Order: sequence, then C-alpha cells, then structure tokens
Amino acid sequence: MAIIPVPKPSPRAMNPDRPVNALLLAQVEHLQHAERRLPLKYRSEIYTHAIRTEGEAARYIREVTEAIHQAHDDAEADRAKRAQSRKLNPNPMTKRKDARNATEKKSRKYK
Repeated sequence: MAIIPVPKPSPRAMNPDRPVNALLLAQVEHLQHAERRLPLKYRSEIYTHAIRTEGEAARYIREVTEAIHQAHDDAEADRAKRAQSRKLNPNPMTKRKDARNATEKKSRKYK
C-alpha cells in the first residue's frame, strides 16, 4: 500500500480577518438550529447575526461543536448511571411478594 503525501494547506486557506462567505454562514445557520435544541447549560452566548469574519465563524463553530459533544457525553454517562442503578435495585414488587410469602410461612408454622 502506497502512502500518499498530503499537501499542506495554502496559507490563504483560512484567514481569520477575511469576511465570512456564504458557505460558512450556511454552516453557522445549521449549527444555530442544532444549538437551539440543546439544553440551556450547553448553549453559547454568541450572537450569530453579528458574525462578520471567518475567525468569528470558526470560534462559534468550535464552541457549538464542543457543546454538542459534551451534551452527548453527559447523556451517555447519565444513561450508564441509570442502567447501573437498575441492576443494583431489583423490582420493588418482588421484595414485597417475598416478604409476604415469608410472613405467611411463619404464621403457618406456629399454628
């Protein structure tokens, strides 16, 4: 298998001071829509309509992407914690039935 060299990006590829283009604005709009679905504690405080440069767009995209990843990680941890607690605590109705049966057995024994 041959290793294909990856060309270095041109120094003009990303200029933080360049005005934002339509493609980046579309990505910002898409992420804004996704961000609205996040719980409040994960949302950024960046006003997207004020984004004018590639650097501002990059900062917003990074913050929202990290927030989405953090929200997913926290949700996975909560699911794992709940699954663990379900394994440790069996059905409470089973305990009641076992206790009731034990009481009935005791009362029959002493009659």
